[in-house]
Amino acid sequence: MRWQDHLFEKLVNNYRKSLRGLPGNNLPGLRRITTHRSLISCLLICCIIAMLWPGTSLAVTAKDKYFKAEACYKKLRNSSKKQKYRDNWLLCIEKFQAVYRHAPSGPWAAAGLYMSGSLYWELYKRSFKKSDKKEALDIFERIIKRFPKSKYRHYAARATGSFSQTETKKVESKKARYAKKKPSTVKSQIKKNVKSAASKVTTVTGLRFWSNPSYTRIVIDADRETSYSHRFLKKDPLINKPQRLYIDLNNSRLGRDIKKVIPINDNLLRNARAGQFTTDSVRVVIDIKSSKTYKIFSLKSPFRIVIDVWGRAAKETLATESTLKTAEKKTKITTSALAKQLALGVGRIVIDPGHGGKDFGAPGYFRGVHEKDIVLKIAKRLAKKIRENLQCEVILTRNSDRYLTLEERTAIANTKNADLFISIHTNAARDRRAYGIETYFLNLATDDEAILVAARENATSTKNISDLQTILNDLMQNAKINESSRLAAYVQESLYKRMKKKYSRIKNKGVKQAPFYVLLGAQMPAILIEVSFISNARECKRLADSKYQDQLCEAITTGVRKYIKETSPTAFLKRSHTTLVE
Repeated sequence: MRWQDHLFEKLVNNYRKSLRGLPGNNLPGLRRITTHRSLISCLLICCIIAMLWPGTSLAVTAKDKYFKAEACYKKLRNSSKKQKYRDNWLLCIEKFQAVYRHAPSGPWAAAGLYMSGSLYWELYKRSFKKSDKKEALDIFERIIKRFPKSKYRHYAARATGSFSQTETKKVESKKARYAKKKPSTVKSQIKKNVKSAASKVTTVTGLRFWSNPSYTRIVIDADRETSYSHRFLKKDPLINKPQRLYIDLNNSRLGRDIKKVIPINDNLLRNARAGQFTTDSVRVVIDIKSSKTYKIFSLKSPFRIVIDVWGRAAKETLATESTLKTAEKKTKITTSALAKQLALGVGRIVIDPGHGGKDFGAPGYFRGVHEKDIVLKIAKRLAKKIRENLQCEVILTRNSDRYLTLEERTAIANTKNADLFISIHTNAARDRRAYGIETYFLNLATDDEAILVAARENATSTKNISDLQTILNDLMQNAKINESSRLAAYVQESLYKRMKKKYSRIKNKGVKQAPFYVLLGAQMPAILIEVSFISNARECKRLADSKYQDQLCEAITTGVRKYIKETSPTAFLKRSHTTLVE
């Protein structure tokens, strides 16, 4: 029996004795005094126990969080089914990282950080995603730097294959000792060290672009994250140089097979050029004809830098929106009234079936069912219904099973001058009982569930989502957010009402907001629909059914119709008149 138990037993005995001495028990005065002293002693013992007894403290310690994280990992390790789903790994990783965040300099910090890195490494062995490997190596390197005296520093060094300064000295002394005996061994070790150092340098692997007369998107691809800076240079006629925008990537080198000059030659830009600016930096220069504004931001998993450039037409549109926003504030007109004054017409809609090609999306509850196939079928049905019922032009970002990057999908919508952008996805969760329909628009995430959904659709970690939220304010335009939220509300309401009439157990998960990569930089109202949970047995079966897909498309079309009618009340009257004339 522990000493706490002995103390507790003594406390109980003293308490029982004290009860016999309470007033009304006809005890002598001396015994009453003794009894009161016993009561005071009991109270003091209670205070001591409250401070020393395990679990009585309400504060959760880093140690408590570590054991909870360890329990999460134990469940994951013992379940082959759970190991199939990325979200289960990320949940345990987040719990271990919470240990580090609780007390970054505490005794449990290195342990929590090391376990999160180990789990990323285990996840990489299953996912083969470079981003998972990178996360693991970054965490191990952080442990080596921050915790030089911790035993986890040695574990991390072993995992990464890197050497500390002490270990380097040992290697060098061994080289000196055995240089004469084994020169070839020393040379091979030096080559390994050089190779290890070179592997930490970022390699710029490519340049991509999409453009139309008033908008161009350029993407710089790299194999790992690095810091960068950018600067805009005005036209210099003395040296015959046009306006230029350059981006310098630090600690970088140019890839061997990269195309160094990309001709663009649209209304805005001449070309994009990449070169090795210094021994450890790459410079990408964009030669400009007539742009008015630009935005630069980076995305992760894999790392790439996105440059959006707008011309005069886009700038005039932004100015008009800014003027109308000022007018709205002065006259206090509603967003709905503002949209009507703009007489927004919706003539072209881009529909984006999520995932595709090597990106299968979320796995279905049933074997052989994949998100990429389901959403493509739904997108094709939706395109047909919108063309027939709304007389709008519809463009699909993909018509077949092919891979597209997330930034490419938005670029297609922008360069095609779309009036609406609708991205179709199926939801998934660790809890297979989860079900329902929800619609998202781009904004800061308001809850943990929205962050998890965005992390899964962005194929990245929840940490990267949190980092992304810090730059969203500079990327988003309030008018587009307002219109996107209105479109999302109409579509979500229509989906719930229609599907509830046709099917049982339909849950309305509502309209939500989160930082989805695929919606970043969209120049039109844009939404992402999670049509149902492919991880749920009932909804997975329904999603594979053509009748269910058809009902979903009818509902989305109805929601889009209501949005168009609200923003431009005479839109369908004009279209029916045009049809009659033709």
